[in-house]
Amino acid sequence: MAPWRGAGGFSLAELLVSLAVLGCVLAGTYTVLASGLGAYRFGAARVEAQQSARVALERMVKELREAGYDPTGAGIEAVLAAERALVTFQRDLNGNGVIDPTRERVTFLLRPGDTVLRREAGGGAQPLAEGARRLALTYYDRAGAETADPARVASIRIELEVGFAGPGVVVESRVTLRNGLY
Repeated sequence: MAPWRGAGGFSLAELLVSLAVLGCVLAGTYTVLASGLGAYRFGAARVEAQQSARVALERMVKELREAGYDPTGAGIEAVLAAERALVTFQRDLNGNGVIDPTRERVTFLLRPGDTVLRREAGGGAQPLAEGARRLALTYYDRAGAETADPARVASIRIELEVGFAGPGVVVESRVTLRNGLY
């Protein structure tokens, strides 16, 4: 005589096997989902770094082109400080022949150990780009030779590296000081 078995039921062994298979399927699904989420975060951080670097570089280039603007001929120096990670310049925006240090003198700097590129124009250093890893400024005279003398600066090569996680984004440009070429 065959042992009695209820209709439509599963044995304990069958339930355990099906739970084990379901666990493996869920673990695989989670792994795929986690790697997709990681790739998304990496891509989003890279896009944010690119946008931050691009905006900062465009702002620096635009303002540095105006360095030395002197409509009255008062003899305003274009560049006051020319360091590797700092540049201070001035321009007479209101045309009165006098430099207003709160508006017409600007410093772009990345402090050692800091990750914020800053723009200082008299009212305190305002953040220009976060996640900055490196700011490299190279100064050139009219002949195209490198110089460290602020009075001889005619163009500046700006190299900015920004990144939040993983590899960073490097943007660079070379800007000619329009008002410093006599």
